[in-house]
Formats: sequence, C-alpha cells, structure tokens
Amino acid sequence: MALLEVPVIDISPCFTGGQSERRALARAVDQACRDIGFLVIRGHGVPATLLERMHEVSRRFFDLPLAEKMRVARPAIDVTRGYIGLDEESLARSRDPGAYGSDLNESLMIGPVDPPPADYAQAPAAGRHFAPNLWPAEPAELREIWSAYYRAMGDLAAALMRLFALGLGLPERHFEPSIGRHISRLRVRNYPAPATPPQPGQIRAGAHSDYGSLTILATEDKPGGLQVCNAAGQWVDVPIVPGCFIINIGDLMARWTNDTWVSTLHRVVNPPADQAAGSRRQSLVFFHNPDYDAVIENLVAGQPARYAPTTSGEHLRQMFMATQNG
Repeated sequence: MALLEVPVIDISPCFTGGQSERRALARAVDQACRDIGFLVIRGHGVPATLLERMHEVSRRFFDLPLAEKMRVARPAIDVTRGYIGLDEESLARSRDPGAYGSDLNESLMIGPVDPPPADYAQAPAAGRHFAPNLWPAEPAELREIWSAYYRAMGDLAAALMRLFALGLGLPERHFEPSIGRHISRLRVRNYPAPATPPQPGQIRAGAHSDYGSLTILATEDKPGGLQVCNAAGQWVDVPIVPGCFIINIGDLMARWTNDTWVSTLHRVVNPPADQAAGSRRQSLVFFHNPDYDAVIENLVAGQPARYAPTTSGEHLRQMFMATQNG
C-alpha cells in the first residue's frame, strides 16, 4: 500500500551500520521516494547548536530595516544570490505560468562557499551558478555561521545520495562523480506574521515542486506550515519533529529516475486568522543540485526514457527564472 503520510526514518545506519543495515535503510527510503517524495529524518549527525545558531543569526538579519537588507539585494532575476523581498516571487508559477499572486515571504540566499577552480567555475557553461555570494555586513557573524551550515548540508546531502543510489539498486557511490562540484543553494525564508489579510488565493508559498535532486529543510512548528499533496490528492501536514530534517525529492531526481520517484507538490499555508500574531516562521532550506555539467538521463534499466537528456545547470536556470516576478 502506498504511503499517504510522510514517514519518519532514522538514518543513523547510513553512518554507523553495516552493508545489510544500510540496504534495509535504503529500501525504506526508496518506498518513501516512490510513494510520497517526502521523508523526515533523524540520526543525521548535524549538531543542534549549529541549527540554533543558524536560526538566531538569520532572524537577526530579517529584523533589520528594509534599507539595510536591500544592500545585499539580488542583482538580477537570474542570479540566485542575495536578498529577495516580499512580492518578488511566485513559486506556483513554476507549474502554472498564469498563477496569481506573490508569495508571503522574504529570503536570503547563497551558493557554494568553497567554489572549484576558475577553469571550471568560470567556464561558459557555468553561467551564473558560481556567482559570488552577497554577504550582509550585519550580523557580523552571519557569513561564518552560514558557511559552516552550507558545508554541513553538503555532507549530509552526499550521505543521502549514497542511500538513494542503494535504494535505486545502483552502486553506493554512483552519484559521486556528479556532485563533487555541486551548485547547491542555501536559502533561508522568513514568513512574517501577517499584518493584513492576504489577497484571495495568496498564501505563504504557492504550490510547487522543488527543482533539484533533493531538499533538506529545517523549520519551526508555528501556525501556517508545510503541506504535501499525496497520491490520493489530499493536502496533508508534514510533521515537524524536534531535531529532525524534512527531506524531499526534486524534479531533477524524478527525471533522473524516469519518474520512479516522485517530486511532489507542496505549499506553505497561511496561519488561521486567530493565530496570526504568533505565526512568524523561519525555514532553513538547502537545495542540493548536482554539478552544472552533470548529464541527467534515465537511470532505470528496462524502461524507455520519458525525458530527453539535459544538464543540471540548464534545468535549474530555466526553473528558477519561471518563478520570478518581473
């Protein structure tokens, strides 16, 4: 029977278990990725203190006056760096170009903190995937903390990709040649407590799927949270478990697996009107994306390919551009 709720899975065998334990874990991950495209993981090894510091320093950035935040404003709509304010994005447009309304959040975003050599990072095919990060002057420690978190998420993503390979019946390190110079993004979204009622149909983040291989999310248990659309067409709440991360499959991984795994629609809904005052919410989102020149083509033996081959970099550029206002 297909999973209709998001499972909670302990992934500690990925780090400490033997081969049989890792394979058993990979089977559970495979089922979640086939059925609902989401899972909640514990036993990930990321220090709680790092998560706490990330939340605290990010909250201080979003508390700054708008003029200060705009000092690191995104320089162009095709550059995934810097501050993006309210009313600048509509995630629902990645699926429906005619979707109405802007998302009720602001964000700050960075890319790789340890870029590869210039001959790769500045090659014509690299586009803007290694554009320099825009670091705010305040809080002064933000760069250090965000960089440490980015590296920790990169390590966790690599471990998850090993599990994914096992779950797909591939050698455990199959994906490593495609993610050694990954173009992942770290984006922290701030969902302010609403001061006025939203426009009709406007929510905190419109229904969308993510674009890359996988997403690692740490968020807060506040009114107005994350929902996923299951195989029965029902919107179900994703459980917020203390100390755990939410993982979901992106469009690129679904394409890589010939839709064996599902990149599921999800959204962030508005809080109930009577709980609006205490509903400020912050999400730490790591979008793991393979190397820009990684070729994405059908991995599933015996199945005719549903998609033409593409590269990670071009796929991501097109998807991000589709969501931007203006």
